Amino acid sequence: MPTNVEIKARVRDPAALAALARRLSDAPPATLHQRDTFFGCPHGRLKLRELGSGESELIWYDRPDTAGSKRSDYRLAAITDPAALRDVLERAHGVTQVVEKTRTLCLVGQTRIHLDEVVGLGSFVELEVVLHDGQPESEGHRIAAEFMSRLGIAATDLLTTAYADMLPREA
Repeated sequence: MPTNVEIKARVRDPAALAALARRLSDAPPATLHQRDTFFGCPHGRLKLRELGSGESELIWYDRPDTAGSKRSDYRLAAITDPAALRDVLERAHGVTQVVEKTRTLCLVGQTRIHLDEVVGLGSFVELEVVLHDGQPESEGHRIAAEFMSRLGIAATDLLTTAYADMLPREA
């Protein structure tokens, strides 16, 4: 099963962090507009991600709601008809939240730096260290800690939960 080690943190100075991330990046950053629709799910989280480019994917992931770097197991499926799938999943499981964001993606080796502007929440950074087959989880935690240091991410800014859990529930 694909696995990341990741952290998520609030950003105090988005422009300064973006400049640092761009300097570290192996390639020019990509800007993505994402709409994540979360559905009821008895184990982990299930979301339909629709990109502004017209691409979509169904993502299931499971990770603990704890501060610091954490393991995240996930599965992805490319989706060709997101509207139909959203309708089916909404009828079967109900929509629990919709998160809209603009994400700037910087790739540094096996680490994805996400600079997120989340509608209704503000500025955040997410680090995802994509583990290779057989790579120890402890190495992912070490890499995440190294990037936290290089990017000036303070432990006090780390989040324990998903953006979807931070937004108010709609009536």
